[in-house]
Amino acid sequence: MILHHGGLQGVTGSCHELRVDNAGILVDCGLFQGDDHSTHGIDSAHAKQLNIDFAVDHIKALIVTHAHIDHIGRIPYLLAAGFHGPIYCSQATALLLPLMLEDAVKIGLTSNRRLVKRLINKIEQSIISISYQRWETIELTPQVQFKIKFKPAGHILGSAYVECDTHFTNGQKQRVIFSGDLGAPYAPLIPAPKSPYACDTLVLESTYGDRSHPNRKQRRQVLKQIIERCVRDKGAVLIPAFSLGRTQELLYEFEQIIHRHKRWDEIEIIIDSPLANRLTEVYKQLKPLWDKEARRTLQQGRHPLSFEQLLTINDWQTHQRTVNYLQKTARPVIVIAASGMCNGGRIVNYLKALIEDKRTDILFVGYQGQGTIGRTIQKYGPDNGWVEIEGQRYTINAQVHTISGYSAHADQQNLINFVKRMRHKPKEIRLVHGDEKAKQMLAKQLAKVCPQQIPIIIPKAKGVAPRKAPR
Repeated sequence: MILHHGGLQGVTGSCHELRVDNAGILVDCGLFQGDDHSTHGIDSAHAKQLNIDFAVDHIKALIVTHAHIDHIGRIPYLLAAGFHGPIYCSQATALLLPLMLEDAVKIGLTSNRRLVKRLINKIEQSIISISYQRWETIELTPQVQFKIKFKPAGHILGSAYVECDTHFTNGQKQRVIFSGDLGAPYAPLIPAPKSPYACDTLVLESTYGDRSHPNRKQRRQVLKQIIERCVRDKGAVLIPAFSLGRTQELLYEFEQIIHRHKRWDEIEIIIDSPLANRLTEVYKQLKPLWDKEARRTLQQGRHPLSFEQLLTINDWQTHQRTVNYLQKTARPVIVIAASGMCNGGRIVNYLKALIEDKRTDILFVGYQGQGTIGRTIQKYGPDNGWVEIEGQRYTINAQVHTISGYSAHADQQNLINFVKRMRHKPKEIRLVHGDEKAKQMLAKQLAKVCPQQIPIIIPKAKGVAPRKAPR
């Protein structure tokens, strides 16, 4: 039986349970953002509640697909609810997860260093890292043999989709695959995911189930045009980006563009995020996981994550001085800062200082959830509307751009191909982690490539019956 404790009414809060007999394993335990909320009947007025609202005493293990906060952010609350089992993840995720949670805990729970250290140490001691493509047995009940395998998902370094095999004493077998977040082919740094051979049930993300990304050549062309405008107008390009994955991919792309256009070597690229800078250092350590193109770049004597024009900012005082300086002066600069949806983090100060300046460009490279500041700017910015930030209205005079291809998420065709290229199709597909429109459109397209007898289910929140998508 599969239960969904998050990731049903939007693209955050991913948390799924696979229950076998009276035991269960969790796949991810993520934070809700924007208007997303629990699937257990909690209304949107309590969307930011973080307490675990489902039983955990029967949960034997937590499986983590990757280290983004919308997949791991509620782990501290899971421990507080009484979970003391192992946490399984890939080897790269084992390095990234503690850094991400430490930052999240300091922002959302406590700044007490002793308490933070104790919590992170407990999480680190619970982590069991597994190599890709290797089966790992998890003890559930005496009546079943249960094992898992991680396979590269192509989303960020360390990301995985997980195959869960259950072997019952009566000889029956069942394989369930949880996709986590799948990446798009030809993304910077990350090898593309390969489809699994077969499964009985596929739990599939649908973030971009209703749209297609521009190809990489088109994405680079848009970036190039934005840089040209930045240099010409001597304005700032503000990029709200998640510290993990997107920041590193953007650095890679900017290094490539600047290398080809030497005349832009005066433009400065600022990473204003202590967490992003720490994660970038980990990315450098994980070179063996980079794709072939990135490794060729290294062989040419270039480093795509560390180059002359790159400036990193860690301390708060330098951050404040930089914001004030850019507000008062005309200088071409690209600023990458968290958070990715603009609901907090250092990007907020840059927006308040520069969003009303016509020379400013705001570039969104990731999904903007309902109810976030990023979604408001994305929606009303092209019409010079306004956005409320920390209780004050700001007119959006900045130019607003969106390049969905740097989202690190598969688009509709990539998701369809993931299923289409399976040698044996699932007996059931469950669509999660997407807005309603995205899930509906993806279901419609999947129905065209799957046999008629395969149900494509869109699970609903508690009290609402799940329904089979129309064919």
